[in-house]
Amino acid sequence: MSMPHVIGRKVMLREYRIEDLVPIRRWVNDPAVVESLSDIFLYPHTLESTEAYVRAMMEPRPDCRGFVIADAQTELYIGQINLDAIDWKNRVGRIGIVIGSPEQFGRGYGTEAMRLLIAFAFDQMGLNRLELEVYDFNERAIRCYRSCGFREEGRLRQKLFKNGRYVDVIPMGLLRSEWLASRSRTEARDPE
Repeated sequence: MSMPHVIGRKVMLREYRIEDLVPIRRWVNDPAVVESLSDIFLYPHTLESTEAYVRAMMEPRPDCRGFVIADAQTELYIGQINLDAIDWKNRVGRIGIVIGSPEQFGRGYGTEAMRLLIAFAFDQMGLNRLELEVYDFNERAIRCYRSCGFREEGRLRQKLFKNGRYVDVIPMGLLRSEWLASRSRTEARDPE
């Protein structure tokens, strides 16, 4: 089953492809990339487990919509952004995002991908709430999420042990009504 591409200025959100296995293998065991991801990356990932993940993401599932963040012109893999644990009754989705190489950090790919996914989730999927979790030391990600409209919804103090110390986990959320209000303020400032 193919899905339409969601196209932005620099990036597009597209379906997973088997050839994405190669760039995913480059980052999946890279400490510089996985340090801010969940503990499923605590131990090395085998080629077989990465391939099983890519194949699973290529199969439609009602509770998950996975997107590769790709270069808008070449469609080459930059990272991935997934909506998982979708709760259709309550219209809630949880976002996970990764940019696959430190050389790609800080170029705005994650922010643009996040904005594209937010618009898709609210406009096309009819979700009402998006949520995510971020570690307190990941200041770059926190800035990105705030700039996209997410708000901190508390702090799970010393929830994880990372790099020799306990870190806080910060749950963040964005409501469709907040996103719509922000979008109308932006459109009022920047009429075309």
